[in-house]
Amino acid sequence: MASSAYRNGVHRGSSGMKLDRPLPAANLKSSSFKSRIPPSQSSGSALRRSSPASFAAKDNDGVPGRVRVAVRLRPRNVEELAADADFADCVELLPELKRLKLRKNNWDSDTYEFDGVLTEFASQKRVYEVVAKPVVESVLDGYNGTVMAYGQTGTGKTFTLGRLGEEDTSDRGIMVRSMEDIFADISPETDSVSVSYLQLYLETLQDLLDPGNDNIPIVEDPKTGDVSVPGATLVEIRDQQSFMELLRIGEAHRIAANTKLNTESSRSHAILMVHVKRSVMGREDIISSENGDPPPHLAKPFKPLVRKSKLVVVDLAGSERIHKSGSEGHMLEEAKSINLSLSALGKCINALAENSPHVPVRDSKLTRLLKDSFGGTARTSLIVTIGPSPRHRGETASTILFGQRAMKVENMLKIKEEFDYKSLSRKLEVQLDKLIAENERQQKAFEDEVERINVEAQNRISEVETSFADALEKERLKCQMDYMDSVKQLEEKLVLNQQKHDHDGFADGKCILQGSGLSVAEEVVEIKKLLEKETNLRKVAEEEVKNLRSQLGQHPPLAAGGDAEMLKLRKILEDETRQKKKLEEEIIVLKSQLFQLSFEADQMKMCLDRGGTGNVFAGLDSSMSPVRHSQLKDSGNGQKASIATLFEQVGLQKILALLESEDANVRIHAVKVVANLAAEEANQKKIVEAGGLTSLLMLLRSFEDETVRRVAAGAIANLAMNEANQELIMVQGGISLLSMTAADAEDPQTLRMVAGAIANLCGNDKLQMKLRSDGAIRALLGIVRCGHPDVLSQVARGIANFAKCESRASTQGTKSGRSLLIEDGALPWIVQNANSEAPPIRRHIELALCHLAQHEVNAKDMISGGALWELVRISHDCSREDIKSLAHKTLSSSPTFRSEMRRLRMEY
Repeated sequence: MASSAYRNGVHRGSSGMKLDRPLPAANLKSSSFKSRIPPSQSSGSALRRSSPASFAAKDNDGVPGRVRVAVRLRPRNVEELAADADFADCVELLPELKRLKLRKNNWDSDTYEFDGVLTEFASQKRVYEVVAKPVVESVLDGYNGTVMAYGQTGTGKTFTLGRLGEEDTSDRGIMVRSMEDIFADISPETDSVSVSYLQLYLETLQDLLDPGNDNIPIVEDPKTGDVSVPGATLVEIRDQQSFMELLRIGEAHRIAANTKLNTESSRSHAILMVHVKRSVMGREDIISSENGDPPPHLAKPFKPLVRKSKLVVVDLAGSERIHKSGSEGHMLEEAKSINLSLSALGKCINALAENSPHVPVRDSKLTRLLKDSFGGTARTSLIVTIGPSPRHRGETASTILFGQRAMKVENMLKIKEEFDYKSLSRKLEVQLDKLIAENERQQKAFEDEVERINVEAQNRISEVETSFADALEKERLKCQMDYMDSVKQLEEKLVLNQQKHDHDGFADGKCILQGSGLSVAEEVVEIKKLLEKETNLRKVAEEEVKNLRSQLGQHPPLAAGGDAEMLKLRKILEDETRQKKKLEEEIIVLKSQLFQLSFEADQMKMCLDRGGTGNVFAGLDSSMSPVRHSQLKDSGNGQKASIATLFEQVGLQKILALLESEDANVRIHAVKVVANLAAEEANQKKIVEAGGLTSLLMLLRSFEDETVRRVAAGAIANLAMNEANQELIMVQGGISLLSMTAADAEDPQTLRMVAGAIANLCGNDKLQMKLRSDGAIRALLGIVRCGHPDVLSQVARGIANFAKCESRASTQGTKSGRSLLIEDGALPWIVQNANSEAPPIRRHIELALCHLAQHEVNAKDMISGGALWELVRISHDCSREDIKSLAHKTLSSSPTFRSEMRRLRMEY
């Protein structure tokens, strides 16, 4: 036997859903109904609120809130016509008396009376007018209403309620006809209609409009007792076509199966909820006069009201005997669940009919959903469907008794009205708009007057500004003169203070520069003399070279025996060239030292003016980082000016040539100058074009001096800030050289420079695979051995940059698979430092975690590595709102994370 499945062959969990899918046949074969319905009863449509055959609000028994019950007989189908050909129907209908006879045998029968009796020839229109139309009218008047079908499997419940009638409009069921009447009565401008479509399957409430929403809770208001399902999809509709599309979607996901009693038996209870909100006008209480008529001046105006009502249409799954339906396996479990819920409903109706003090509403989710329909405040109509076959006399009798008991249940009808603040607000907005328009007209006249006054004022201001500019220029010239005089006086004071401190001989009044015992002023004078001496020597050497060249030109051609003399002269010339090159290098170094000492002298002058002594040049020794301008924000401008002056006077090519000098001091000083030049974006392109990048990489490869490597790494980090230079660094093997330097170095400053350079490169989307293959991630993870906060901050920044680029590539579809960070083992360190006490480290690590978690392929690794707990913490406690919201959004959008958090009972 076929197992349970969605209608149209769509299985549970299927993501594919088409709106233009043809609707499957109803549970009851339509041919059985239509073949025996006269044409006069199956055509035409009734007008709104005109149903003479319907049982209306007040019946003969005078109980307006009683549950109204009608019975409908299904005609024999083909199988019954063949099997029961020799037997009479077990049911006899007396529709004019609203009675039904159930034959026990040929001479004995039981008679039952209902609110409506519908024969097998009754049209769908008449069924709607008798059963559902009074309820729909009550819903439009502001009351809650329920229409429900109960009966054995295969007796026509789904045909009666849910038939769409796409092929034959006369076949339209109660759901479609109810919405037609609702749309005909409401006003689209002021009223609204919203629809939810659910199914109760195996005691689980599922959303037929969103199959993924498969465990909806039922909520009961403790104050009013109203039952609601806030987790269900609620769709606002504007026309009948939209409603038909929703019914098609819901029917496609409803579970059905083939049984012996019905080829397409519903295996779940379907619940259609229609929420209607209408705007009405109600008059306030008025004061009556003596003759009973209210005085006109005492009559209060109409107040806007909103009536909120709900129509619930319930297509119950059919009750069945297991031996008759042939259910087995999973279908047997479905049948048990259906029978249990229907049994719970029957117990509740029995308790209400007998006025029992306890009604077992909580025995089933079905009874909780129908709490308002039986014994509540809703107007309820029940249609019980039966079959004529004597083979099912027991099931038919049980269905009839269910309807008889339901007729004894009384509801307390209650209209639901609320004050319509929105309507009143719209009226006030109209008045406000009129006042705003009047105000704008007055404002325009005022602005024109103000504009005229402004023009006059601007003319006067222009005249004053012209005279003021002349006076200001004169004052500026005067201030410049005063400033020059002040500078001259300060220089005189500096000389006097230096002489005083030299005379006292105290250590606090002296500044020791690189182990020399001379004061700054004497050192400057000494270096200037040495520079003049070297310059003179250079000039003498150049003159001597010129003389030798002129002598060589005047000398007659030598004979064969004069080769020795020529070789001697060439040797002398080469010696002079080497001497000249050496002198030029020394001059460049001396000029650089002179600019350095001038800057330090300016610093000492500032310190002495403030009255300070000692520690004047703290942090300015020869081991300072090449990017020290970032550490000395106030005093760095002077040094930048000195470096710029050196750059202009000496030339970049000569400075880069000193990087290959054999003198270690010259090499160290040259690499510092290049690093400081690289800190300025304007110089970076010139340095790269002149071959400075290649020279810096050569220093990392060939020199073991810690200072050279530290400063060279800092210069490369500065160059790596420019995206155009990043690919050049990668092409020339920069990552490999930086990785080797990181493996050998122990100094925190060196490791910080290396980590900073790699972090800058990790921010380039195009270099992801190359960085990983060259060992950039492993190099960063190796640097963490240092433990210094500044170093770890740069490592965290690099990992965050890499994760961000990976996330962007995955979103764009250029990358798939797990994160390279996870594959290289970075996740344990990330989780370990996600809650670091250092804010920079924590901020970068939190950002990296959020980017890794954005892609479902990383979710399982992050859960096993403990990253889920950190993501939950970030979504609650992160100090930065953007990272906090990103973590919350990531947790909400990941099915794997949501499933794990439900398992661990975690909240986010």
